[in-house]
Amino acid sequence: MIRALVCLFALFVATVTAAGPIRIKDLVDFDGVRGNDLVGYGLVVGLDGTGDGLRNAPFTEDIMTNILERLGVNVTGEQFRPKNVAAVIVTATLPPFARSGSQIDITVSAIGDAKSLLGGTLVMTPMNAADGEIYAVAQGTIIAGGAVAEGDGARVTQGVPTSGIIPSGARIEREIDFELSSLTDMRLALRDPDFTTAARIEEAINAVFRQPVATMLDSGTVSLNVPQTRARSVAHALGRIENIAVEPERKARVVVDQRSGTIVMGDEVRISRVAVSQGNLTLRVQEQPLAVQPNPFADGQTVVVPRTTADLQEDDGPGLAEIPEGASLSQVIAGLNALGVSPRDMIDILKSIKAAGALHAEFVVR
Repeated sequence: MIRALVCLFALFVATVTAAGPIRIKDLVDFDGVRGNDLVGYGLVVGLDGTGDGLRNAPFTEDIMTNILERLGVNVTGEQFRPKNVAAVIVTATLPPFARSGSQIDITVSAIGDAKSLLGGTLVMTPMNAADGEIYAVAQGTIIAGGAVAEGDGARVTQGVPTSGIIPSGARIEREIDFELSSLTDMRLALRDPDFTTAARIEEAINAVFRQPVATMLDSGTVSLNVPQTRARSVAHALGRIENIAVEPERKARVVVDQRSGTIVMGDEVRISRVAVSQGNLTLRVQEQPLAVQPNPFADGQTVVVPRTTADLQEDDGPGLAEIPEGASLSQVIAGLNALGVSPRDMIDILKSIKAAGALHAEFVVR
């Protein structure tokens, strides 16, 4: 078994390949060029009896009353229990340099006990940023991604019908004050900090402008001196920089998802020499109680005698395997796959190899 597994490791050899040149715009975020989160509280109307139960969600009645009073309808003291309205939270992201009058997508989510938002219409809802100011107003017909079917004795739900989107559902009313043209220094923040990648970005930018305009500050930041670029504006300088191709350096990382049994790894992962033994242990316990009856015409009672059958069985696993020095994780996975090891057992094996100090990579479990 050991020789067979070692041979399989030798057959499944993965070629280590580089990531290839990547544009700087796909590796970094420019300081200040970012979106801003918006949130609002609104009301959805037009539901087909799938709205909030107003007794369980009194805030729905409050917002409905406020909206009607703003429209000139006096409902003070009135008792109404409509089932076609629902209170919702509206969220969106205000993109950088968004101008008044442009439209953005929004997400609408029920916060009460509404069963579905299918076919509903969001009433005009102001959306605030973290500073409390209103930056957009949302309204429109909701597109929900789920479905609900129910009868007297059963109910089936597919997807999430209590959440949906409205494409271009909000119109921007206020702009974020940010003067890009007034900046003299700009920082480039790496999305995956790495000293080697930051140094390559610095070298690539300086090579394009033929002077030291970029300086690496740390593994996640590269500083840019805008005036030295001699560009017509900051936007022109960034437009030239973001299309420069750089080959990033990747960390050795293994990511496993225990729920789905997914294993994702890079070619840089290496394993030291280690022995692996894995088997399956099955324990079966079965209860078969036996009823004992008294003899005919004899004084006595029926007695239930417990009877338990216990069986402990160890299935044949891959056995003991020795992984050679410097083997890549792809070779190990290929060998274990050839031996029929399940994905969940493979995750347990990788955890044990990491705990033994033989897996030289960042191990991420989700």
